[in-house]
Amino acid sequence: MPARQTPDSHLGRVPVGIGLRRGELMKQIEAQRPDVDFLEVAPENWIRFGGPVRDRFVSLLEDYPLYTHGLSLSIGGPAPLDMGFVDEVAGFLDEYRPELYSEHLSFCSDNAHLYDLMPIPFTEEAIDHVVARIDTVQQRLGRPLVLENVSYYTPVAATMDEQAFILEILERADCGLLLDVNNVFVNSVNHGYDPYAFIDAMPAERVRYLHVAGHHQVEPDLIIDSHGAPVSDPVWDLLGHTYRHVGPVPTLLERDFDIPPLDELMDEVNQIRRTAERALGSKAA
Repeated sequence: MPARQTPDSHLGRVPVGIGLRRGELMKQIEAQRPDVDFLEVAPENWIRFGGPVRDRFVSLLEDYPLYTHGLSLSIGGPAPLDMGFVDEVAGFLDEYRPELYSEHLSFCSDNAHLYDLMPIPFTEEAIDHVVARIDTVQQRLGRPLVLENVSYYTPVAATMDEQAFILEILERADCGLLLDVNNVFVNSVNHGYDPYAFIDAMPAERVRYLHVAGHHQVEPDLIIDSHGAPVSDPVWDLLGHTYRHVGPVPTLLERDFDIPPLDELMDEVNQIRRTAERALGSKAA
C-alpha cells in the first residue's frame, strides 16, 4: 500500500471523517476529494471485492486514512465466535492498515445472522462471556478492539445499568471505546437518564473514536436511532460536552440512509469541527 496522510495531518483540529458507501456517494468522493480527514468502511462490505472496485478503493486510500467499523462480529452472541470471519477481517486489516478496528457491543447472530444489532443482557454472566470473547478476538487480530455503545429499546434481563455494564467490560477486557454520542442521547431519552452524566462517567483514556449521527423522534419519550437525518441540536450540544471531557478524538459523521449530496454532508463535517473548536477552546480558557 502507498504512503498516506495521517489523521493528525491538519494539526490543531479534530480529525473528522465520513463513511465510504459504494454508489453515488463514492463517485462524489472520487470526483471532489472533499476536505475530510479519513474514510470509514465496514470490512465485511469490502473483503471479497477485487477488480475495478478494489482499484477505486485503493486509489482513495492514497489520499485518505482508513478507519473500520464492523457489523458482523457478534461479540455478545450466544453462538461460538466465527473464527473464519475473524481471520478474514484480520487479513483485511493487515492489507489496508486502518487506524483502528471498531465493532458494536451487541450481538447479531445465533444459529443464523439476525440482520440487526441486539442488546446484550446487562448482567455479570454476560460480562464474563463478552470479556472472554474480546480477549480471543484481540489475540487473533493482534491488535486492540474498540467497541461502540449501542442504542437499544428494551433492557434484556438487566441486573445492572448500561453505564456499569460498559465500564466493567472496558476495564476487564482492556479494550477501547467508540463513544457514539447520538446513541447516548437516544438511550437517555428512551430510558430516562442524564446523558451528560453518562458521558462524564466514561473513562476518557479509553475513548478512541466518536460517532455522531441523526435520529428520528417518534414521541417525546421515544427516539429511533435512524442514521438517516441531520444531527439534532441536543446532540450537537452533547458532542461539545463530550469534547470537553475526552479531548480531540477522531469523529465520524455517520449517515447510512437518505444520504444527501456530498456538499450537505460537508456542512455537517464543518459543524463538527466548529463544535470541537468551541468546546476545546473553552476548556483551554
